[in-house]
Amino acid sequence: MKLYETVRAESQKTKAMRWGYNFWPCISCTGGKVEFISSDLHELHVSLKLNIRTRNRVGTVYGGSIYSSVDPYFMLMFMQILGKDYVVWDKAASVKFVKPIVNQVKCRFLITEELVEEVKQKIAAQGEYTFDLPLKYEDECGSVYAVFTKTIYAADKRFYKNKLAAKSANN
Repeated sequence: MKLYETVRAESQKTKAMRWGYNFWPCISCTGGKVEFISSDLHELHVSLKLNIRTRNRVGTVYGGSIYSSVDPYFMLMFMQILGKDYVVWDKAASVKFVKPIVNQVKCRFLITEELVEEVKQKIAAQGEYTFDLPLKYEDECGSVYAVFTKTIYAADKRFYKNKLAAKSANN
């Protein structure tokens, strides 16, 4: 179910992927739910709501659920988009809790073609590239509840293997 207006659609492959993500314990246990994955893997929607699994001591969504429910997706999306010739890692993240979550919120992960091209160009020039991506949890009215910055590292697989080998040789 699309949580945001988009011209993109799911494919049978991304529907199966969505089901798999929602069944995967490290994702399902966060309380978040993947609602939509576009067929080109450039857009993904996640929802999170207050329930028995996400409720904290003061009756709002637990901060760990808020962050962990958005944690892996940019890395997983870039792994699929860039393909097997690249290495992709989550490098860092920050979260600012704006206000307590007591109802359902949603988050949109969006990777533009321009960003993919920028990442590929930087990697072609430097062998690796680290970049930040913004996210936010908001409700249906657009009120923001949490703001995130995800830092992603991507590299050419050969460059990365050589980098690891050089590090290993120096130790």
